[in-house]
Amino acid sequence: MAVLSSCKPERVFYYFEQIAGIPHPSHHEEAISNYLVSFAKEHNLEYYQDDLFNVIIIKEASAGCEEKEPLILQGHMDMVAEQEADCLKNMEADGLDLYVDGDFVKAKGTTLGGDDGIAIAIALALLEDDSLRHPRLEFVCTVCEEVGLQGAGGIDVSPLKGHAMLNIDSEGEGTVLASCAGGGRINVSLPLVREDLQGRRTYEIKVSGLLGGHSGMEIGKGRANANLLLARIMRGVFSEFSFRLIDFYGGSKDNAIPREATAVIAVAKENVERLKETVEAAAEMTRSIFLSADPDIVVTLRETDAGGRPVLRGMTRKILALMLSLPNGVIRMSDRIDGLVETSLNLGILSMGDRSFNMSYAPRSSSAASFTTLCDEMRFICDHAGARFELSETYPAWEYKDASLLREKMCRIYKEMFGKELRVEAIHAGVECGIFAGKIPDLDAVSMGPDLFDIHTPMERLSISSTERTYRFIRAVVEGD
Repeated sequence: MAVLSSCKPERVFYYFEQIAGIPHPSHHEEAISNYLVSFAKEHNLEYYQDDLFNVIIIKEASAGCEEKEPLILQGHMDMVAEQEADCLKNMEADGLDLYVDGDFVKAKGTTLGGDDGIAIAIALALLEDDSLRHPRLEFVCTVCEEVGLQGAGGIDVSPLKGHAMLNIDSEGEGTVLASCAGGGRINVSLPLVREDLQGRRTYEIKVSGLLGGHSGMEIGKGRANANLLLARIMRGVFSEFSFRLIDFYGGSKDNAIPREATAVIAVAKENVERLKETVEAAAEMTRSIFLSADPDIVVTLRETDAGGRPVLRGMTRKILALMLSLPNGVIRMSDRIDGLVETSLNLGILSMGDRSFNMSYAPRSSSAASFTTLCDEMRFICDHAGARFELSETYPAWEYKDASLLREKMCRIYKEMFGKELRVEAIHAGVECGIFAGKIPDLDAVSMGPDLFDIHTPMERLSISSTERTYRFIRAVVEGD
């Protein structure tokens, strides 16, 4: 029996469970893409699948609606694959283990993929429904949204006739988004030299238990970044005595605030007791800083027989200095919208190879000038430290439009259905509307979705009741004049 068979709307959750059973992390979307093609063939719908595995499915207008303006429904098929440390699932090969907890759908030990599997589920439920009175519907489903909106950047939109887009990739019922931040990816690499070193003991320092979260939606909540928190702890230790780094790693996605980080260091035997004391003191200080925003921080120290050659003398200091000199977190708040982060930076991935120390960041900004300034400042610091700076996969901000017929229609229908105003907001996270606005002249775009919480973390959960209300609302928008 299907796990979600009792959830309503039945067809939405039927498709959501189907999607969850198909592995679809970023860069691994071929199977889910082929599933969408099979759906289109089964329902005799026009479809396009490109070499990137983006998919467009088109359903012509129902009888009597041929003169209505086409509507683009849009979402992405990739998910952020995060999992608990003790979860052994291979998310590139295995489906998710869904379960229902009260009003929420969750996945055991992993992210849920509600971002953005719910968009696919809602779109397929609409496309299969022959009782729906609708204009020409154009469902656009992209790949690699979570790693720089790559699919949207590469898709050919020439099959589309619509100039109104309903993006289903935001996480708050009762709110529509009218603009978002732009962003990209920054990679920083510092050359390393290692050497054989005898007479040292090897210890592992680990930070865990952090909340993490989406680097756009949660960046303004003051949560700790595990990579930087561990760097600060090691700086406190280094101020007491020197040690040599052997390994340092943390995080797995640049757009997720890292929840865990680990360092392996070589320490002189006479400094072992001082190491224990200074790690605990530095850990206590950092825990006190994040007492409210991230209350369950755990810092552990253990001796290990892990092999590996440490870096040369002076390089540990250089690595820590570079990490702690580069900006991170909220850089600037918006001058136009109260409470909105304008510019931010997230050190999402940290790794240490044999010859280089590597950091991957997700920069975001709704201001092109602020984005450029941030990148220039980082490049300057990297140049001074002898590190390589690379900016890639940039995407534009989605700018607010004063006049939007689609937004006005949605606000009117929402008030009629629920007796309250639909909130119109801007967000700091990135959605694909900005990319499509550059491809489709005069695009009128809006983004919305049901209540999703703690996306990009294993705590992710989707509200069942909110999904039902959101689906009814989207259906009314599709059918409405």
